[in-house]
Amino acid sequence: MKTPWLPYASFNIWSQFVPAIGQEHYHCDMKRGFARAQKKEPLVKALLEQDTIIQHIGLLAQMAVYEFHQDIQLLQHSDGVEKIAENLKLSQEPIEVQQRLIAIIKNYHKNPILLGKNIVKLSRGDEGFPEPIQIKHGNYWFNLFAAIDSIFIESDGKLHILDFKTGKSDFDRRQAFVYLLAATYLYPGKKAVASFYNLESSKWSEPITATNAQLNAIQNELARIAQRHQAELSRYKKNLGDFAQIFPANPGFNCRYCQFSSICKFSLSEVPA
Repeated sequence: MKTPWLPYASFNIWSQFVPAIGQEHYHCDMKRGFARAQKKEPLVKALLEQDTIIQHIGLLAQMAVYEFHQDIQLLQHSDGVEKIAENLKLSQEPIEVQQRLIAIIKNYHKNPILLGKNIVKLSRGDEGFPEPIQIKHGNYWFNLFAAIDSIFIESDGKLHILDFKTGKSDFDRRQAFVYLLAATYLYPGKKAVASFYNLESSKWSEPITATNAQLNAIQNELARIAQRHQAELSRYKKNLGDFAQIFPANPGFNCRYCQFSSICKFSLSEVPA
């Protein structure tokens, strides 16, 4: 029996509606419009199929961790870094990607934080969309998508959800709360904490927990985001010419780093430094 379609939400969609604190000047609703409403348009689809450098480095970093734990011996061998680089075919990547990934692989080889952990889940990173979690909030049903990098069990039996990061971005606690909410459905009755670990800086966040009241508030916000998202898509389908009104642009310095700058008529990619 085919699973019925439901409106949906995720941390990624939430962040496209409401940017992290301090990132407001980079926010542009039109990026959400391209990525969500026009994703099947040929030019948009082609751009979405090409990872940005930031996305590509994040994916390869996740793959590197996965490869280490597929063959634990590589963590003890002096040539472990070279073997992982070979497995990932880094020699075929641009120099910037090669340099950053080698540093990431060396960091993890030196400090393999999941070694010896009771790992429940470790994603390779390229599995595609996770199975949706069906949530009923009041009388409203929606799907929650939560792509979790890794989960291990602490010595006290508590689940620890660990999300890997790269680059210099600050950790967004909302993502941890979304994962903790997802855990209540995926592992009912289990206590859980969440944290972030930056594979480049070797910085590990403090463990993040959530009360039932906090999780209910997160669920309420995600239900609201799912409704807003679906309303936007419906409005756009009925009025294709209103794209710029439904998804207003925020041209400026952020255009330099936008993957849609080449097709956006509002782009200011040549903004002076």
